[in-house]
Order: sequence, then structure tokens, then C-alpha cells
Amino acid sequence: MTMPDTPVYDFSQGPSCPIPINEYPAVLMAHGGGGRLTQQLIERMFVPLFANEALAQLHDGAVVTIGGIRLAMSTDSYVVRPIVFPGGSIGELAVNGTVNDLAMCGARPLYLTSAFIIEEGLAMEELWQVVQAMQRAALASGVALVTGDTKVVDRGKGDKIFINTAGVGIVPPGVDIRPDRARPGDLVLVNGPIALHGMAIMSVREGLEFETEIRSDTAPLNGLVEAMIASCPDLHVLRDPTRGGVASALNEIARASGCGILLNEDAIPIPEDVRGACEILGLDPLYVANEGKLLALVPPSCADDVLAAMKNHPLGAGSVVIGKVVEEHGGFVVMKTSIGGNRVVDMLSGEQLPRIC
Repeated sequence: MTMPDTPVYDFSQGPSCPIPINEYPAVLMAHGGGGRLTQQLIERMFVPLFANEALAQLHDGAVVTIGGIRLAMSTDSYVVRPIVFPGGSIGELAVNGTVNDLAMCGARPLYLTSAFIIEEGLAMEELWQVVQAMQRAALASGVALVTGDTKVVDRGKGDKIFINTAGVGIVPPGVDIRPDRARPGDLVLVNGPIALHGMAIMSVREGLEFETEIRSDTAPLNGLVEAMIASCPDLHVLRDPTRGGVASALNEIARASGCGILLNEDAIPIPEDVRGACEILGLDPLYVANEGKLLALVPPSCADDVLAAMKNHPLGAGSVVIGKVVEEHGGFVVMKTSIGGNRVVDMLSGEQLPRIC
């Protein structure tokens, strides 16, 4: 598995943008998009006030040690519209999303909590479908929902239903998976085609029809991660590229580690129907949300073993190497394009897909 030669860039001053994005008097939809404004909101408002060692990692979850046991904790809220879409519903997302956040910490997910904010007027049959979907997803991922809460808001104030889930899991001894552990030489792996979830939802919203239906990839990744760790306990980084897509997730890793990341555009798996839908809507697949994909940064010494383990798992059959970590252009992601050029893959600066997860 090889990657092309690394291009040379001068990033001493950083890339510039003519549009001011740093100061806003009110919250925008883009602040929830998983890109640059989300990052600024978190790092400027929340992190300084709640500063602690676990929070400083800005990982998909926090790892804390209690009584000699390392626990991973994560929480997430789901506000997707529509609440049912091809391939899943807000119910599957609520379970799978938190299970996957724990798995990205290298943890074995165990328990979930859930809070439901329900809009007055939601049909009981729709609520029952969502709850059943959550139950099926919990069984599939091997977690138990052990406590929860329900609230009802006025008609017109909740868009049917919002769900929050929090989870806890145990991190096995010897596993240390963090964004800042990326090292030059690491290979970047993805477990299959990207941008399915976001485009499944947008296709429904926009009434787009294709020869084959685009379906969300929502799935619990903890079993796949366990197989990967078994093949190489020294995995450096795992990340699920949800809001902001692959591009934003890799930028977060590059920034946390201080390393550069070089992608190979030809190696990135994008289904033709997804590519077509993105072209129609003017979207870049690299920034579209995924709900059943992970990015793994793996030492070259065990990359072949990890890739084989991924391909042997049902959720990793389409796994490929899409890039590598480099010493050059530290903190930035660069992509070698299909036509032989190079371009900087920056953080998402606006909101491509509101209410996507």
C-alpha cells in the first residue's frame, strides 16, 4: 500500500479566506454543522469554562479512570429531519451514534441513557416505530438502555421528536486511541463508501430519484472496532466522520496531532449515485455526513493486518487506504486530485446539510 509523493506547500501564514467567519452576534445553523464554526463555538465558549484533561482531548468521547478502570463516556443529541429516511430513522441514529462515539475511543459500549423531547401531536404510531428502532439497534450493538427521561413541548416547537443519548463503556488495557496520536507514516483507512447518510436524507428532502435508492449507512461499529483492535492493539486514531464529513474529521485530527494528512482522491470510495446527487445539489461528498463509517489512522507496521480484519467484517468489506500522515504541511489536509494536481481540503466553513443527524 503506497501513496504518491508529498506535495510541498508553504503554510507558514495559513490559508486565508476573504469571508470573515470569526465573529457572530447570534448562533447560526452553521454552528451545528460540524465544521469550522462548530469548532470555534466549542473551543471559545465551552472548553475554557469547563477546562479539564479529559475535555481537552476533544475526542468523540471522554476517557476517565475510576477505581483503576478506564471508562469512556459520550453524549449526543439527534435532530434529524425527516425522522424516518431510507435505511433508518432517528431511532437507529440515537443508538448507533453514541455506540460509535464510544467505539472511536476504543471502548466496549455497555450502557446507554436516553432523553426524548416530543412535540405535542406526534402520532403514537410514529413514536412506537422510533422506540422499536432504538430497541433493535441496542440489541444489535449489545448495549442496554438503563435510564431515561421524557419531555413534551408545545405543538410546532419540536419538529416531531428530538432524542439525546449518553453512553458508557470500558476501554481495554493497552488501548490508547486519541486524535493527537497520529504520527507521520500512519496510513488512513476508511471502511467503505462515504456520504451515504447525508445524501439519503437530502434525496428524500429534495425529491430526487435515482436508478437505485440511496440508503443511509447507519450501523453500530463497535464489533468492527473490536476486530481491528484484536489485529493491532496499537491503533493510533479512530474517528467517525459524521457532521462535517471526512474532510472535517481529518482536519480535526491534523490539528490535534500537528501532522499533515495527504489524501488520494482516486482512492476515496464514492458511489456514482451519491456523486451524482452531490453534483445536482452542489455538494462536496467529502463534507457530507456518514453514520456507519470510520476513519482509522494505523501504524504502517500493522496496516495490512488491520485492513484484512476490516475486510473480514460485514461492515468493513469495502475498506480501503485513502491517504497517509506526513510531516509536511502540519495541521492541514491536502489531497492529490484525479487530474494530478493538489488542493487543500479545509474545514467546512458553512452549513451544507442542516438537521442531518
